[in-house]
Amino acid sequence: MASAVEKVLAGDVRTVARLIRDIDDRVPGVRETLKALYPHTGHAYVVGITGAPGVGKSTIVDQMVAHLRKAGKTVGVLAVDPTSPFTGGAILGDRIRMQRHSLDEGVFIRSLATRGHFGGLTQSTRSAIDVLDAMGKDYILVETVGVGQDEVDVVKSAHTTIIVVIPGMGDDIQAIKAGILEVGDIFLVNKADRDGADKTVNELRQMIDMGHQKHKEGKWKPPILKAEAVFDRGVAELLEAIENHRAYLMESKGQQHLLRRARRVREELAEMVKNRLVQEVLDQMVESGDFERAVEAILAGETDPYTASDHLVLSKLGRRR
Repeated sequence: MASAVEKVLAGDVRTVARLIRDIDDRVPGVRETLKALYPHTGHAYVVGITGAPGVGKSTIVDQMVAHLRKAGKTVGVLAVDPTSPFTGGAILGDRIRMQRHSLDEGVFIRSLATRGHFGGLTQSTRSAIDVLDAMGKDYILVETVGVGQDEVDVVKSAHTTIIVVIPGMGDDIQAIKAGILEVGDIFLVNKADRDGADKTVNELRQMIDMGHQKHKEGKWKPPILKAEAVFDRGVAELLEAIENHRAYLMESKGQQHLLRRARRVREELAEMVKNRLVQEVLDQMVESGDFERAVEAILAGETDPYTASDHLVLSKLGRRR
């Protein structure tokens, strides 16, 4: 374990890649390495980029990496792929789009598959962020697909969250209004050369002006930017907005930054406790045979899954219904 930790801290790419793969695969023993690495985290700036498929997130991330490297910053990229692990479509697509950075020692790119594990998406991504942080990356870009609860959970790990939309996405604007609006720090209308870009900007501005939870926390009002990432237009302005938000978080002796960090730590600990409890309790049920007996009872029509789950859980807690 010690050698793996030392190699990660020294920036060894192969060790980092293997460790993130082990995190994704839930390999036993990886927790001990993460424990040893955690004291070396907290230095990287984490940016979350999310939005529906087809809005150009990978192109935006690719251009952001190029700009950050020109500025002398090291970058880690985590592309969270919520599709089937068997197709690999999005994983391959991300790799191809970002291929020009593959030989750059200052850039580390990794795709993470979501495989339906309880809390897997959130926890594996957070752990991978910690690894890249300990590795010494200045910036970590976390790209996720969609605007569902999983994506909301992932971007809670970010210091700055960018929501990407494109013109003509009326349904997706409604989805943003329904939930993810509150976690957006910057809104980016990509492919702004298309018809309806100004209309989309106005719709977003109206929703933000109506006020949401973020405004109650502080004075930050999410800017709405336009970009044509494929032509590298608007990317410099996006990075400037990220730096403005970073400066905002550090105002008043970093009060907003500390509030956000406390929230992230609280959520991360709660997630780890839930995962650990589920793992331990399920293991005990399987080893004792209680779980299989419950399955057989359901198949035999002697009980139902609701009653069986109540009995299994309450008996573990020493309670009777």
